[in-house]
Amino acid sequence: MSRPLIAIVGRPNVGKSRLFNRLAGQRLAIVEDTPGVTRDRLYASSDWNGRSFDIVDTGGIEPRTDNEILLFMREQALLAIDHADVIVFVTDITTGVTAADHEVANMLLRSGKPVVLAVNKMDSIGPVNPDIYEFYTLGLGDPIALSAAHGHGTDELLDACVAAFPPEDDSETDDGAIKVAVIGKPNVGKSSLVNRILGENRVIVSDMAGTTRDAVDSRFENEYGSYVFIDTAGIRRKSKVDDRIEKYSVMRAQMAIERADVCIIMIDAREGVTEQDTKVAGLAHEAGKASIIVINKWDLVEKDGKTMDKMRADVYRDLAFMTYAPTLFISALTGQRVDRLFELINYVNDQSAMRITTGMLNNVLADATARVQPPTDKGRRLKIYYMTQTGVRPPTFVAFCNSADLFHFSYQRYLENQIRGTFGLEGTPIRLIIRQKGDKEQ
Repeated sequence: MSRPLIAIVGRPNVGKSRLFNRLAGQRLAIVEDTPGVTRDRLYASSDWNGRSFDIVDTGGIEPRTDNEILLFMREQALLAIDHADVIVFVTDITTGVTAADHEVANMLLRSGKPVVLAVNKMDSIGPVNPDIYEFYTLGLGDPIALSAAHGHGTDELLDACVAAFPPEDDSETDDGAIKVAVIGKPNVGKSSLVNRILGENRVIVSDMAGTTRDAVDSRFENEYGSYVFIDTAGIRRKSKVDDRIEKYSVMRAQMAIERADVCIIMIDAREGVTEQDTKVAGLAHEAGKASIIVINKWDLVEKDGKTMDKMRADVYRDLAFMTYAPTLFISALTGQRVDRLFELINYVNDQSAMRITTGMLNNVLADATARVQPPTDKGRRLKIYYMTQTGVRPPTFVAFCNSADLFHFSYQRYLENQIRGTFGLEGTPIRLIIRQKGDKEQ
């Protein structure tokens, strides 16, 4: 049994994302006084009184709209309601009960799910605003006075949610799923890939670049294992990021990379590696994340027997710092080779977590220094005393030597290649830290 899920729903701009951030204990959702900022479902984990659960933030429900994005948001909110164990319906004391609130309340009553009614923006301390009694007309029971901005009422809200959870199960624990961030510039097919994997329209797919603004978590299990796919906002050039919300989205994508175990770097097969693709890949590399380079829209490329090899060579030429990452040619639209992704995810995740004993490392070091002598400078030769691994994700090694100044970058690269040649470490960057152990030349 998975952990209980709380869905936060309501019409746009009533404070759902602010409440989500308050309950999650961190700024995960974009908070902006612009209706429709949260377009997709956004997940987080939390706990209350010893009970762990997941929370999902949704785009506002507009019961009647012809706007394409608002229709998408409504669809996403309804999907969240379908999957939720408890629904928190957020309303706004400053606007009172609206016709849209009544329509949303009727939708929630038809769902048959437990509903906790929260009346938000009750920020003042003291006697309760009598306007709250109007919300009894929604037919959802006692309204809870809430200030998502200041935290008032969240204790009572969570008590009500936990009371409505299904009976606790011993299996409500973290399942150790591999967290996979799907990253790339806008409109390369990130959301289409996530939707193809999940088999449902979990993430908004639109030809409008920049549709996905938040990093969206989607849990998935199959015969290969358990995964959390994080669909991220497309990362644009900074010169083009002139909208405040877009700036937040780029930050969320970077945060998604930080909390991921594996990054899928998506590239449009028709365009090849662009300057922006290089920057996106660089973020994953600098963060030390295991990575897979996925060339999407392969079905749209005219091919002969050498097309794939040429494209792979071009990719590694343009992403010269990431030749350790395996490549996969797919079509998110048709599903071509998408199934192969899971074995690669598992493989690079294991490689990133590999530990190598100090004895084995120093055997490789002795062999490497015997083949290619360490560099010298003005009669002084670099001496490497020993090497040890100090961390994983990425594999991190410390080499102790007589002089860090003598440890030229090219020789560091040579040793890294020797380590890779012996132990693999495919799909993951490695870190080599140089430590000077003092003058021991005599």
